[in-house]
Amino acid sequence: MADETPVRPDPYEGVRWDFSDAMSYSAYLRLPLVLGAQKPLSSAHDELLFIVIHQASELWMKLCLHELDGARAAIRADDPEQAFKMLARVGRIQQQMIQSWDVLATMTPFDYSSFRDALGDSSGFQSYQYRLLEFALGAKNARVLEVHRADPAIHALLEAALAAPSLYDESLMLLARRGIPAPAERLNRDWREPYEPHPGVEAAWLTVYRDATRWWDLYELAEKLVDIDYRFQQWRFAHLKTVERIIGYKRGTGGSSGVPYLAATLERGFFPELLTLRTAI
Repeated sequence: MADETPVRPDPYEGVRWDFSDAMSYSAYLRLPLVLGAQKPLSSAHDELLFIVIHQASELWMKLCLHELDGARAAIRADDPEQAFKMLARVGRIQQQMIQSWDVLATMTPFDYSSFRDALGDSSGFQSYQYRLLEFALGAKNARVLEVHRADPAIHALLEAALAAPSLYDESLMLLARRGIPAPAERLNRDWREPYEPHPGVEAAWLTVYRDATRWWDLYELAEKLVDIDYRFQQWRFAHLKTVERIIGYKRGTGGSSGVPYLAATLERGFFPELLTLRTAI
């Protein structure tokens, strides 16, 4: 009987091997630059882990900011459905960032202490992208700009973000354009100031939630915002527990109080009325 075993195709058939005159994977991603950006300052084995985790987080935050900018533009253009995919993507990115703390948590207090002095005064508290992310979601605080005053370009970037309407501000203005009454003092205000909850805003969202079929895209938008807030709090909690596990209650390298500071951030959500309204439904 003839052997009927199928002939497996050569997986390398058609592969191009010479990229001397063409764009390669490494060139497109600028891998020499990316992979050469890890410069440990000590001989400690775990310092590379520390650097990679934080650099990867900054890249994820860059993508989050890109998606949030797109979502705000879509909402501003009265097209919240276009924003849904962007906001859903932010949620998936957040999940990756949450899981990264599990990797960092494999580092013991002894491991960290072997290179901590090399960090000097550098700290995640100084991450300007994290501040841009907070500003985009509505957690405005002009005081944090002082950390970046020595860098005029970054300071100007943060100033512009502080003065721009947040994702939540754009969502509330969309409600008003759709004919759902929202308090004028929340629609026309100094965007640099922190957002304060208002019963009129809760009432506006309740209109949406009590007739979700009629206001389906606004209802979906609200739930996308809740999802982002939920995952952000998960990220903050994982951060807190990882820091607690590795350094206990020591002060942070940048001078922050460490765990107590991180614990305080857990009390600050971004879209307060979207949570309080649930009690009224």
